[in-house]
Formats: sequence, C-alpha cells, structure tokens
Amino acid sequence: MSELVPGGNMPLPDGTLTLRVPGPFDVSALVTDDSGQVRGDGDFVFYNQPAAPGARLAGERLTVDPAALRPGASRVTVVVSPADPATPLGRLPVPTLHIIAADGRPLARFTPPRPERETVLLLAELYRRGTGWKLRALGQGYADGLAGIARDFGIDVTDDGTAPGRPAAGTSTGAAPRASRSTAPGTAVRSAAPGAARARGVPAGTAPDPHGFLGPVNAARAAAGSPPVSLDSRLTAAAHAHAGAMAALGQLGADGPDGLSLHQRVTAAGYPYLTIGEHLVSGPRTPAEFVEYCLSSERSRRTLCDPAFSQAGLARVGAQRPGGPYWTALWAVPFSPAGLERTTREVITLTNAERAAAGLRPLSGDAPLTTAAQAHSADMVARAFYSHTTPEGGQPWDRAAAAGSSRRTIGENIACGQRSPAEVVRGWMNSPGHRANILKPDFTHIGVGFAGGGPAGTYWTQLFGG
Repeated sequence: MSELVPGGNMPLPDGTLTLRVPGPFDVSALVTDDSGQVRGDGDFVFYNQPAAPGARLAGERLTVDPAALRPGASRVTVVVSPADPATPLGRLPVPTLHIIAADGRPLARFTPPRPERETVLLLAELYRRGTGWKLRALGQGYADGLAGIARDFGIDVTDDGTAPGRPAAGTSTGAAPRASRSTAPGTAVRSAAPGAARARGVPAGTAPDPHGFLGPVNAARAAAGSPPVSLDSRLTAAAHAHAGAMAALGQLGADGPDGLSLHQRVTAAGYPYLTIGEHLVSGPRTPAEFVEYCLSSERSRRTLCDPAFSQAGLARVGAQRPGGPYWTALWAVPFSPAGLERTTREVITLTNAERAAAGLRPLSGDAPLTTAAQAHSADMVARAFYSHTTPEGGQPWDRAAAAGSSRRTIGENIACGQRSPAEVVRGWMNSPGHRANILKPDFTHIGVGFAGGGPAGTYWTQLFGG
C-alpha cells in the first residue's frame, strides 16, 4: 500500500474504487471534465444527493466506477468537510483518505498536513490519463466552506441568509458547460437552522422517551448528585440494534451474532464520543426495575451515576426465550474538539508527572507527532485492528515521517479499552515496556492520539520523538 504525500500520484486499477474517510466528517465529490467545471447540479455528489452516474456516497464511503461516469467526465475531486459545519477542521482529528480496490485490497492512504482555519479540504482527485486513471493527493484547504469550492467548480451560490460559507439552495441558471449554476432545489449543502445537524443514517437530536426511561434514571442520578442525561437518537438506535441482536441470540454479550461490537454499532449510527459506558442486562420488566438492578452493585452504580455522562441511549427488546427482555443502556460524553484537546493534553500532563517523579525533563507537544498519533488511533478504529504495525506493514517511524516529523528517535505506546487519561497512563506505567518509553531520557517530544469506536471502544496512541 502506498503512503501518499501532497502532490503524489499513482496509477489506479480498473474497476470500482472505494474511498473512505473515517471520523466526524462529511465526504463529497465533484465530477468535472477537462475544463475543471461541473456541467450541472447532478455533478455534485453529497449527503443530500448521494449518487451520480459512476459515483455513489454511503456514509463515509464514496465508490467511483470511472467507466460508468457521465460522458465527457475526466476528473472526480474528493472533498471532506466537518460533520458539524460550525467546527473548523483544525479542531478535529486530521482526516485520512483510504483508497481500496474492487477486490478489497488497500491501494493507498493519504493524511494531509493538519488544517488550521480551513472548513473544507480537497483531499484527492481521480483523473483520466490516456486510457487509464490515476489518483493525485491534494490537501488543498478552503476557509469559506463548501461555498468556496462550489464557486471554483462552476456553481453560483446565492445568499438566502444562511451562515457564511454555506451554499444556499437555488435554481439552475442554464445547462451549457461552464455556465454558472446554483445548487438544485432541496440540495442545500447544510441548513444553518438550530438542531439541523445530521448523523450518518440516523438523525441527530433528542430522542423521545415513550417508555419512561428517563424518570427513574435521572432520579437515581440526582440522588447521587449527578446532572440529568438526555436521550440521543443515535445512541438510542445503536442500543436498540444491540438489544435486538442479544434477543435474537438469546444471551447477553458485547458482540452480536452479526460480528459487530456494541461500540461499532455506536459509530455506525454516526455518534462520535470521548467516553462511553454501557449496561447489558436481561430480566427486568420495567425501567424502574432496570434502574434498581443497575444500582445493585458498586461498579454498575458508578456507570449509571457518573457525572461526566450527559447523553444516553436506552432500549428494551422483548424475547420469547427465557431471560428476556434484553436491555442495552449507553451512557456517553459526546465528541467535541475541545474535549479531544483536553483529553490528549491530560495524557501529556500525566505522562510528564511520571517523568518528573523520575527526575526527567518534561516532554513538549509536537504537531507532526500529534498528527501521526491521531491518525493511527483513528485507523485502528476504522479498520478494527490493534497493533503498532498497520495491515500493510507501516511502522511508527513511517507514520511519523509521513506526517512531517524529523525526529531521529521514535517510540510508540498504544492501548485500547481504557476510558480516561488517568486509566490509560496508569496502565502504561504498570507495563515495563510502555513504562520504559514514558521514562526514556532521550525522548524530548510527544504526540497523543485518541479515537472512540472499534471492537474495544477506545484507542490511544502515544508517539515519542527525540
């Protein structure tokens, strides 16, 4: 597999290609001819218009069959933007593009330099060269959102009072090539209305509570001095899917008969998180009985009453088999850029406290190491592996160099499943090999990555340089 750098290109095999950008992002594509301009509204593929001839979008996956593109098409530009349009890319994990062949073979990966104020990136372009097709890595940023990209590609964006940088819905102004256009009615790039945020496949927002879960839940939390939680529709959808899988199997478990873990159901529902807890229970008949059960042991009570959790998903699925009904409860701290920054900063603070106790100088944060560490945590989530070595054989020093690091000595710690910076640093310090990296005198800099999801739920990376 190739690790691309900005401006790098590679030939592509025949057949349908899959391009993935895991994480809290929206993927879009623009189909153009040699002029670099769209021919019409149908050349813009995004979440409200997910298909065009030869291109189809499904969540984080864009599939492109160059042979099936519209007549005259010679280029497909892949675009990524934040799922939350109010968040600049610089406050999110660096997006990584994965290019996969028709037979499932990984072809290449591209992680651009960390964006700053940009709200949209042109990640890559597929372009025709003679009778074949190639891919070029780009990494070009726009600070004015999809509107700026739309204008550059021949779409005239009108202003109807939506937030700056977001194209407004309008009408086509002509069908001739290179004519200016506005987006088709009903395909606005994103509404600025409050509450309009969209999760992949499941609408974001507060879920209804027809079974009266929240009453006894929040009463128990109030008795413990914790703030109330609200039901999130995405968490609720994931909880219902998992409770249904357990009911179908007739037993409790974190993995369903379809091979999906509970945490993978959460990320598949489009819910990014920083911390998550769960209860998998069978037997109680009412929400009050469910809460009573959760309060019956210290560990279970701590999860139910954890003051950090602000959102929840609760589901009960009946079963004809003994032991039902089956319950799944999810408790979460939702992802936010500020929360990610606090989490990684706390890991560095705790790491430096251990170094100080050993009489060592503190490590300084390092941008390239941070980029590489965050990309590795996200990659482990996206491809469900846990290793210092990627499925293609990439090593920590390869990732550091690809991110632009010039450190001569590189070391890496990884961990999965821990739910807080304190827990993960404590675990590393209790392991001789990981402890040696934290306390190595030659290391002077550090980058930390964190991603929620995958089979284990959380994936942590420390990347050291000296």
